[in-house]
Amino acid sequence: MFVGRASAAGAAGPSAGPAGKSGKFSVEELYGFTKKPKVNRGNSGKPEKRDGRKEAKEKEESVLASHILDAARRLMERRRLEIYLKECGVTMEQRSMTYRNLGKSGLRVSCLGLGTWVTFGSQMSDEMAESVMTLAFDSGVNLFDTAEVYAAGRAETTLGNILRKKGWRRSSYVVTTKIYWGGQAETERGLSRKHIIEGLRGSLSRLQLDYVDIVFANRSDINAPMEEIVRAMTFVIDQGLAMYWGTSRWNVVEIMEAYSIARQFNLIPPVCEQAEYHYFQREKVELHLPELYHKIGVGAMTWSPLACGLLTGKYIDGVPESSRAAMKGYTWLKERLYSEEGRKQLRKIKELHLLADRLNCTAAQLAIAWCLRSEGVSSVLLGVSNPDQLLENLGALRVLTQLTPPLISEMDMLLGNKPRSTKKERS
Repeated sequence: MFVGRASAAGAAGPSAGPAGKSGKFSVEELYGFTKKPKVNRGNSGKPEKRDGRKEAKEKEESVLASHILDAARRLMERRRLEIYLKECGVTMEQRSMTYRNLGKSGLRVSCLGLGTWVTFGSQMSDEMAESVMTLAFDSGVNLFDTAEVYAAGRAETTLGNILRKKGWRRSSYVVTTKIYWGGQAETERGLSRKHIIEGLRGSLSRLQLDYVDIVFANRSDINAPMEEIVRAMTFVIDQGLAMYWGTSRWNVVEIMEAYSIARQFNLIPPVCEQAEYHYFQREKVELHLPELYHKIGVGAMTWSPLACGLLTGKYIDGVPESSRAAMKGYTWLKERLYSEEGRKQLRKIKELHLLADRLNCTAAQLAIAWCLRSEGVSSVLLGVSNPDQLLENLGALRVLTQLTPPLISEMDMLLGNKPRSTKKERS
């Protein structure tokens, strides 16, 4: 497993290479291959005529050379990754990702997934996104989450380009996207049958995929009848455009209504709810969703485990210029930090840092492990902007084994916000 924060020596990431090569290995130079076979030219400078047998042999050699080049590139990628991880003080053998069922479905997902909100197509370059995705996949992460609204569709485009370039087997990873905000026109947003179908087809085009594994309704829609939503989701699954469907930011009443309609009309019910979950956002995931998990099998895929970076402690001494709170469109985050409630939370975060020091881990690792320990949580989505952050976050898997009941009780006392059921206990 990955432990601790990556060293400054590894900040260049897996793409670091020999000096003078702009940080890239030339496989052709290293192995002596070329993409095209050499053509013998006569005195006239024109290619000599070859018979069909010779041309077929050259074509076969060209295909073989291409395969060897691909294999060499993959080998060099792995070697770069191993060098990078060695600089960070970890090895490939230390990786130990765990997998969980998505709710009570049969789909197995990595307990840590990679999200693309804010980062892909916006905050970081496509090259950095590829480095992060490569490291995630090689570390056992098989879940990649995006949405049609992220960076106005650019996040899906970036994700799709990387998946196509990497050439990983489609059966070896899970892609999820979310539908609701697709465009400016009235018919390009919401959960009408029209937008669910057209929006998903647009997402698939940007992702360059035949299907997504899970399509989420990215909030509820009071203007769309629930039966229409469930029928549309069943349709896209029946058409092979998605494998499962889920909800995002729905309340338990809405999820239960969707499930009841699916059972009434022999349609497909949702299997998962995406919900915000961290130290200061607990009630839904800890109180309400476990009940749905046991009753109807709906699991939880959670996001923002670090509360937009708040839990890392980066805002204790103010708002750094490179932080998310300083970005355009995130004024609400800065206002929250400077509110009375925000100042109280920062004081608690200082105490949690001391607890993390006792466990010999970072505050981020403790916060992510804390999310993973909750019942019914299938996967926690990580939002990172570079490989160093990803390595640190993956170290949460080691911390999870240290979260004993007494330690959780201590954290609950410190936070002082453990949700409690309002239902009367049975005698």
